[in-house]
Order: sequence, then C-alpha cells, then structure tokens
Amino acid sequence: MPVIGVLTLEIHVEDSHSLKDKRHVVKSLKDRLRDRFNVAVAEIDGLDSWQRSVVAAVTVAKDKIRAEQVLNAAENFSADLLGGALVSSGVEWI
Repeated sequence: MPVIGVLTLEIHVEDSHSLKDKRHVVKSLKDRLRDRFNVAVAEIDGLDSWQRSVVAAVTVAKDKIRAEQVLNAAENFSADLLGGALVSSGVEWI
C-alpha cells in the first residue's frame, strides 16, 4: 500500500526586512527541493510574516522505507542549505 510522508520545515529568516526578501529564500528552497528530490513543496504558514515561514515537502512512495529515505535526504539538504535559519523540522505519515 502506498504511503504519504510530509516533511515540515519551520524557518526563521533573520536578515529579511520585507516579504520579498523572505520569499526569495523560500522560493529558492522550494525550487531546490522539487528539483533534487521530486517532492511537492508549498509554504503552508507564515505567509504574511517577514521572517517566519513553514514549508512542507510531500512524497508518495510504494513503501515507508523509500519515503523515509527521500524525506530524510530532503531534511538534511535543507539543514545544510539553511543552517541556523532552520528552527525545527518533523515528519508525519498519512
């Protein structure tokens, strides 16, 4: 049975002084995650905040092992890319 995994990333963009600054960081992250890991990505919270964003990356796989591999790799990539801007992350299963 297919499994759906959701990786949630909470981001604090300290150097952002406008929505445009924050969206530049968020768009770059979303594009890189899509291209590298073939996941669906969306900003799901903090849309009106200048410095806060919550981004979700979703994958569908035939088994949980494969979904975990994809989401763990995406999480590690995001942590490396964002550094201290990554406040928290977590995975949920549907």
